[in-house]
Amino acid sequence: MSNPIDGDIREINRRTIEEFRAHKGGGPFEGRALLILTTRGRVTGRPHTTPMMYVIEGDHLLVMASAAGAPEDPEWYRNLLKTPEVTVEVGDQVYVATARPTEGPEYDALWSQIKKNYPFFSEHEKAAGRKIPVVALERT
Repeated sequence: MSNPIDGDIREINRRTIEEFRAHKGGGPFEGRALLILTTRGRVTGRPHTTPMMYVIEGDHLLVMASAAGAPEDPEWYRNLLKTPEVTVEVGDQVYVATARPTEGPEYDALWSQIKKNYPFFSEHEKAAGRKIPVVALERT
């Protein structure tokens, strides 16, 4: 039996994506660090679209695969591990990017700064009991 919360989240995401696109990232999203990420399903190859928070780092954006503290990596993250070419919608821009999971000292520095600036990610990490991936979206 499916989890009714999953259905609620899917519906919230669907409405968020629809509204984001209708306002081209403006309107109620103006000034918010929200983007729309489209990955390719690792099994089906079909597009999967997800709204998420981002952080600006130099000339690229970072997204965090916390899944709000879920014990498993989110589907979008597992998808981009197989096919790192993604589509990013941020503000009124739409572009192709390469998704690159950060590692080593780069990851450590970024994750530490993210948790300092957004303490709720520490809570997500604790609840998840796993390393939360930080992904750089590098425009191609």
